[in-house]
Formats: sequence, C-alpha cells, structure tokens
Amino acid sequence: TVHLREDRRHIQDRDVTLLKETLQTRMNLEMAATEEMLGIAEKIAPEDCCLVPERRNELTTEGGLDVVSNQTYLKDYCRTLTGFDCRVSLFIDADPAQLEAAAAVGAPVVEIHTGRYADARDRRQRELELERIIRAVSYGVELGLQVNAGHGLNYDNVRTVASIAGISELNIGHSIIARALFTGLAEAVREMKRLMELACR
Repeated sequence: TVHLREDRRHIQDRDVTLLKETLQTRMNLEMAATEEMLGIAEKIAPEDCCLVPERRNELTTEGGLDVVSNQTYLKDYCRTLTGFDCRVSLFIDADPAQLEAAAAVGAPVVEIHTGRYADARDRRQRELELERIIRAVSYGVELGLQVNAGHGLNYDNVRTVASIAGISELNIGHSIIARALFTGLAEAVREMKRLMELACR
C-alpha cells in the first residue's frame, strides 16, 4: 500500500513506478479521486486503488471519504478505474449510509477507517468506536462488499480489530515501519502477523 498524495509528502511518482516494476505482490495505490490521480493510475496500472479524502493541512488522512455527497462523481470514477482492471476500494467511516453509498457507486471493496478507535482517549470511547466498526463490518458484508480496515492500528490495539468476523484485510503501515527501525522489517512484519493470527483463533 502506497499513498501518492497531491503534495507528494509520502512518496514520489518515480517511487511508485519503481515499486510497480519490482513488487512481487499486488500494489494498493491510495489516492484522492482527482483527474491527475486517475491518469497516474491508468499509467501505473495498480491491482488495487483505494480512494481516500485528502486535505493539505492534515498530518495524515483524517476520516473517511464522503461517498454519500459525491455518488454521481464517484460512480463514474469507479467505473473508469475498473476499466483499467483495477479493483476499487473506498476508505470510509463506520457509517451505514456511507456503506450503502459505496455499494451504490459500484465499489467492490471498502476500508473502514479505524482512526477514531485507535485515538480513543478512554475505555468507554474505545468501546463505542469498536462497536461502530463491528456493526459496519457486518453491514458491509451483508451488502456484498469486501470489508477491509485500517488507520492508526498498532501492536497494542490490532488484536481487537483483527478478531472482528468479516474483515478481509488490515492496512497497517506506520507502526510496522516504526518498529522496523529497531528490529528490522522482517521481524516487525512477523510480530504483527503473529498478533493478527492470535486474534483470529
């Protein structure tokens, strides 16, 4: 998973091209739903594209895409990406209306934003956010969507989310790379995978 932002703060175009040429697995290109990014997706041909909201003043993605308010535009956008043989995912909040809109625009996959759960300041708030995610995953599956999740997940909170029935994939980047600075990438990935597998038992 790579996020090519409009301001290129995370990764550069050349990096995405080099990764596409060398990856031995599929690429999930996170991007805003802009004409510029559509052109890049056509050229790069990633296996997956995850559409995310993007604002210049945010440190990282804050909240999900508003599919409800942009259904006509996103339906055409998703259709175009599908024409590039790209599987489309929409990064959305754990909201039934957003799930319904995602299904309506033809996206086969959603990624539930877990940031509010990860950032919860007390146990009660964390429980409320977790319950919203659980309900969203269940409803998404009911709607026929593949449901993924991610944002803010780390070695301390991943097991609870990984144990939710119906989640197909978790997207975790920052905490793995931060751990890898101390343990190496192989060990950082191995430990995250171990925690996720424990949660699914």
